Amino acid sequence: MDIGVLTVPLGGESRPDAFEYLSGIGVEAVELGVGGYPGQDHTDREALLADEDAREALRAELDEHGLRVSAFATHNNPLHPDDETAAAADHELRQAVELADEFGVDTVTCFSGLPAGGPNDEVPNWITAPWPTEHAEAEAYQWEVAEDYWSDLAAHADHHGVDLAIELHPNMLVYEPHGMLRLREATNERVGANFDPSHLYWQGIDVTEAIRVLGEHDAIHHVHAKDTKVYESQSREKGVLDTTDYDDSENRSWLFRSVGYGHGEGHWKDVVSTLRMVGYDGALSIEHEDALTSSREGMEKAVDLLKRARFETTPGDAYWAE
Repeated sequence: MDIGVLTVPLGGESRPDAFEYLSGIGVEAVELGVGGYPGQDHTDREALLADEDAREALRAELDEHGLRVSAFATHNNPLHPDDETAAAADHELRQAVELADEFGVDTVTCFSGLPAGGPNDEVPNWITAPWPTEHAEAEAYQWEVAEDYWSDLAAHADHHGVDLAIELHPNMLVYEPHGMLRLREATNERVGANFDPSHLYWQGIDVTEAIRVLGEHDAIHHVHAKDTKVYESQSREKGVLDTTDYDDSENRSWLFRSVGYGHGEGHWKDVVSTLRMVGYDGALSIEHEDALTSSREGMEKAVDLLKRARFETTPGDAYWAE
């Protein structure tokens, strides 16, 4: 596994400066935003698609700093009930797949999206319980919408030889491992997970068990290295479905944290080991969203811990069992 970074926090810096900094702290792979919520500060999707010289310039900058692209990222909602919003997200996502193919990158990271609760609704609707029964009916409608859309997109991705790595994210239709496997079963094997443990921790999901569940189906296409801390004094009072503003840190029941600040180094070594058990050998892409420290410090501390947690050699024969 190599250590990567989603470069969004460095969006205010030029691409060469961002690459130089990341290489200097020991990063080996970059996940580059090409649309949606990550934006495209370092990667103009349409310019790269249209211009081989632009692609060569990016390749040269990566080579100069010893970096590779682990994925192109466009996190958005292609299932949005507003047709214009959905069409824009779909356009970005399809172009991201085409760019990945042109550039020789095998993964696009994204969200599943979230439909409305019915054909006449105007806003997405995250269903968290099957009762009252109209909620179960709404979820059934959402899955019909999602399976139709993602079957077509998965065929597009397969045509281009690119994996779609969906981040399991609350407020999206796919937010936990079984939903991920349901969508994969309904589409094809190009559809898998961008495994981000931070969203699983606060839902109460056991992260290493989730890795085993998805790994059994070869359904982990990419990994985000991002932590979460649940603050028991707040969660005991209001649970973890907390709508408190992210910048009101002291009153939230949970916060995204830098790697090692929600769960200790021993836990992260277990995460890395379990990923190896299920055959994952891609990037550990650090996504910094810690409100308690700067982007640079958070990334640097994450790199430092992950260097100790990962293995750099392949296993030898189990001579002790012979």
